[in-house]
Amino acid sequence: MKFDQNNSFQLKKLLKQIKLNEENISMILGAIVLVIVGVLVVNYFKDKGNGSITIDSTQTSAINEHTVVKGETLWSIAENSYGSGYNWVDIKSANNLETDNIEVGQKLILPDDVAPNEPTTTEESQTVLQESPITSETYTVVKGDSLWNIAVRAYGDGFRWTEIAEVNELDNPNIIHTGNILILPR
Repeated sequence: MKFDQNNSFQLKKLLKQIKLNEENISMILGAIVLVIVGVLVVNYFKDKGNGSITIDSTQTSAINEHTVVKGETLWSIAENSYGSGYNWVDIKSANNLETDNIEVGQKLILPDDVAPNEPTTTEESQTVLQESPITSETYTVVKGDSLWNIAVRAYGDGFRWTEIAEVNELDNPNIIHTGNILILPR
C-alpha cells in the first residue's frame, strides 16, 4: 500500500477523533517506560533486601570452613588440608584475599575440589640434574622443558635461563613450545 498525503491526512483525522495528539502519545509512552523501569528497580531491591545469599547447590558440598589459629599461615593450612603447601594459592583465591596475611580467628573457605599441587622447583631440579647434560650449541625443546631446566642441563646453573631467552629474543620466556630450536650461547 502506497502511503501518500491522503493517508497521512486520514491518520491525523483518526488521531483527532480519539483525541490523541503527539503530546498525549509521548506521555503514554513515557508512562510505559517509567512503569517498566519501576518494576525493574523494585525487583532489584527486593532481591537485595532479603539479606540472603543464594549458593549453587553443587558448590555447597565442595566447601569446608577453617578458623585460623595462632601460628598458622596459608602455607601451613594448605599443607594440613591438602598435603601440599603449594595449594595456599587456592585458599587465597577461594577467599578473595588481596594479601597473604591472615589473622587469628579469621574464617577461611577451603574448597574440596582442589587437587594437591606438587612442588616443582626442588623435584624438577633433581630430575633435570639426573638427565644428560646439553653440550651442543642448539637444543630442540621437548615436552616438559622450561628455560630453567635447559639452563641447568646446559650450564649447570638455572639462573642462566635469561641468557637463553635473550639470545633467542623470546617475547615471553615462560612460553616455549615443543619442537622449538633454541640457540645456547657458549
